[in-house]
Amino acid sequence: MLLELRVKNLALIEKAEVSFSEGLNILTGETGAGKSIIIGSVGMALGGKASKDVIRQGAESAYIEMVFSVTEPDKRKALEELEVELPEDGTLILSRRITPVRSVSKVNDETVTIGRLREITGRLIDIHGQHEHQSLLYKSKHLEILDSYAKFETDPLRKEIAAAYAAYQDAKARLARMDMDQDARLREADFLRYEIREMENARLKEGEEEELSAAYRRFQHAQKIMEHLSAAYRLLDGDQVGRAVRDVSQAAEYDEALGGIRDQLMDAEAVLGDAVHDISAYMDEFSFDEETFRQMEDRLDLIHNMQAKYGSTVEEILRKLNEKKSRLDELENFDLAKAELEKEYAEQEKKLNGLCTQLSGVRRKAAETLSGKIRQALTDLNFIDVQFAMEFRRLPHYTSGGFDEAEFLISTNPGLPMRPLGNVASGGELSRIMLAIKAVLADTDDIPTLIFDEIDTGISGRTAQMVSEKLSYIARRRQVICITHLPQIAAMADSHFEIAKTAENGAALTRIRKLGEDEMVEELARLLGGAEITAAVRENAREMKKLAEERKAIDMPEE
Repeated sequence: MLLELRVKNLALIEKAEVSFSEGLNILTGETGAGKSIIIGSVGMALGGKASKDVIRQGAESAYIEMVFSVTEPDKRKALEELEVELPEDGTLILSRRITPVRSVSKVNDETVTIGRLREITGRLIDIHGQHEHQSLLYKSKHLEILDSYAKFETDPLRKEIAAAYAAYQDAKARLARMDMDQDARLREADFLRYEIREMENARLKEGEEEELSAAYRRFQHAQKIMEHLSAAYRLLDGDQVGRAVRDVSQAAEYDEALGGIRDQLMDAEAVLGDAVHDISAYMDEFSFDEETFRQMEDRLDLIHNMQAKYGSTVEEILRKLNEKKSRLDELENFDLAKAELEKEYAEQEKKLNGLCTQLSGVRRKAAETLSGKIRQALTDLNFIDVQFAMEFRRLPHYTSGGFDEAEFLISTNPGLPMRPLGNVASGGELSRIMLAIKAVLADTDDIPTLIFDEIDTGISGRTAQMVSEKLSYIARRRQVICITHLPQIAAMADSHFEIAKTAENGAALTRIRKLGEDEMVEELARLLGGAEITAAVRENAREMKKLAEERKAIDMPEE
């Protein structure tokens, strides 16, 4: 659940803090007050696009922080699998700082990439705005919705298919490489023999380059090494420390307090003696041989030349050698290798086709149940005599997600046949259809927080009332945050926030605050009455709020 949202120096917001609650959180305000900025800040915090233009004028950076509470064991486990460390109380703090040159995102003080941020927040929150319900115009979204609804059945199969598809594509690519005439095969085989011979003659060994480079560097700087060691030897080879030990020892006979210094000097004498001995031994053993140095240089040149041609490391070159040997073996035994590849390709295709067929069957069965639930949800949202179904077609090729192409069909008028959703629904209808889908998915998905922006596009009257009841229904199972301008939806609020624009020191600022019970009624009156709020409008607002509370109490599920 989203506990808090904090925004600083973002567009018109100097500083805003919001503490959300469970259930239905409603945000209202005048047009232009900055409602879109609030939702925009959430989108940016979750990894959305953020440019320097969003930084409030005069500020060095913009800052967005979201505080979540993650207490469900399954959700904690899912985040831990993403290597997110949670404290015992389940608090997760997500932040994003936007500067003119870069933005930095953090999860519990750990800096994360935008990709990782989206992966983490995708388990916690889902934003539904106009862009998302417009996505219903695309068939790919329909299959995504179905797989989300039936994920416990489809996810395991989709993982198997993804792996099988990769193996199928690999076999297909290798088989395509066998499609060449005899002259091309002979030319490639000759070139492979040349490369293999060159790589084998080099006799490369793992770790050889590092060992040679160290020895080469030592030989390259032999003169300087000997000069510095000789100077060090001369400085350490005298008996100054020994004389110091003897002098302090004699002094310690008259004062026992000097015993510690004497012991330290004796230890130093032993350490320095070992160092002098080691330096002497190194200098005695060190020898510079011009021929050995030249051989090292030639060997390193050969290794670097091989790396330039075949791979950046010796390990990579050796791997390429094995690959080239395998390819040469294929070409030298072409007919047998091609037959084996054709057999492998057929087996991979058979396996992939079987998994795709199994997934398609699961999807078609789930689609019937999902369509029925969406049809009922649409009826609840004032679609009269609505028909809703899902049509499947088989793609002419395989994909990592199967071979299905699926599309929602709908008829919103009695007597008319069902047609593709994208060809029929208006903007307002798309909004309600997506809300119906969200209501159905609320019973199956595990996203704890849903944000709705512009869910009331193109609706009013009785339809608006039914939309408000559907939002309230979803809010029993999930935390819902909704921006609206409709009083019917606002009346259902468990928590109500006002977004207002004010002028301070000649600058426009956006403020947000939680409303008390009387203030909630006053805001409903504003939504109902517009410019002039009369006593009758206030009474109407009070009655609307009372009826909404009664309606929520009636619809509350039994414990």
